[in-house]
Amino acid sequence: MTGRTSVGGVSSHVQDPAVSLIARGLLAEIDALTDEVVSLVAAEIDVYRLDGLVPPADLRASVAHNLGYLLGYLTGSGTLELDAPRRTGRQRAEQAVPLPEVLRAYRIAIAMLWQRLIDAARKAGVEAQTALLDAASTLWEIADEYSQALTEAYRQTVRRQLIADERRRSALVASLQNGTTRGQPTAWEIAKLLGMPFEGAFLVVVAGAPAAAEAVPGLEERLRRLEAVSAWRAEPEYDIGVVSYGTRRPVGEILAAISDTPGCRIGVSPSYTRLDLTPRATRYAVVALEGLRPGTTGVNRLEDAPLSELMIGNLDTTRRFVHRVLGSVLRLPDDDRTMFLTTAQAWLDARGSAAEAGRLLYCHENTVRYRVRRLEEHLGGPLSDPTIVAELAAAMQAIRTFPHLKAHESDSGTTR
Repeated sequence: MTGRTSVGGVSSHVQDPAVSLIARGLLAEIDALTDEVVSLVAAEIDVYRLDGLVPPADLRASVAHNLGYLLGYLTGSGTLELDAPRRTGRQRAEQAVPLPEVLRAYRIAIAMLWQRLIDAARKAGVEAQTALLDAASTLWEIADEYSQALTEAYRQTVRRQLIADERRRSALVASLQNGTTRGQPTAWEIAKLLGMPFEGAFLVVVAGAPAAAEAVPGLEERLRRLEAVSAWRAEPEYDIGVVSYGTRRPVGEILAAISDTPGCRIGVSPSYTRLDLTPRATRYAVVALEGLRPGTTGVNRLEDAPLSELMIGNLDTTRRFVHRVLGSVLRLPDDDRTMFLTTAQAWLDARGSAAEAGRLLYCHENTVRYRVRRLEEHLGGPLSDPTIVAELAAAMQAIRTFPHLKAHESDSGTTR
């Protein structure tokens, strides 16, 4: 066997007359050879027989095409073309046949072809056997070229499918977050396309995107282990995800998985029960992310409360309100500021009961009364005044919602 020009390191013509004659004989019987290969592949590999992924006619056409190219090359009248294995690789990827099974079927076909070549050489005599043995290394190089071409075409197709699927899911997530409009799939239809229920338990997660491609590395896989389905959309400033976690998982487990990535800035919405409520939840999650102090990391989740609804409308207004009500407290040294804020929250939680607030703070009720009197001086009025109480409650809710608002600010605005 001698060669001219090469494709992938394998000669493009076979000129040995004995090998050429054997190949022509097999080419004349290619229908029977194809049937034999198809029968063995179906018998050996379940996916070609049971799953219905590859129609029998499709499998037969592919086998005939590949064998025809190989035998044509061996006759010396054809060139080594890789179109056949590439086409097979693309088709099997589109049919979702696992790559190992595709390569196994290909090896079966090559092994049977080699066996038929040996059988024909034995019948032809010693000269043909010697010529075929001399050609063996080149034949297996050809088989390797075919396998590589098939594998690369398969993987390229899978990559394109993944990119197309990611873009499709991203567009569906965008429709959910912005609200569906006429001409777009409904939220119910999007739920089916994303593999989510329309009703259930959902969160929106907004993660500040670092320089890396993925804002929260590994989160989708961690959620999957908790049987939660998520779909994501990348934007210039952050990644946005819709998470469906069902009703069997406590939301705390989902939040723990979300928090389990150090160095991330993440805003999380309150839980909601229908996918068509995603636009509102997205607004909460974005504001929760923006509520984290600049330069810090962590997870911030907003409560679904009437005051939260008012606060997320305008964060600057909320900031001015907090510092108008509590600016005098927020300018105190850290220990005093923390003491007053903790006392205020305990007093509100205890509904104005000094005894109950003392139990929450692990101190005597007289200590609570003393702290409350000092707090009233900073608030500019008594906590018996409903207006003072309402403003304090709103300011404390804002601080719980946006923890960075309790930080020192040099310009805290006008206070009482």
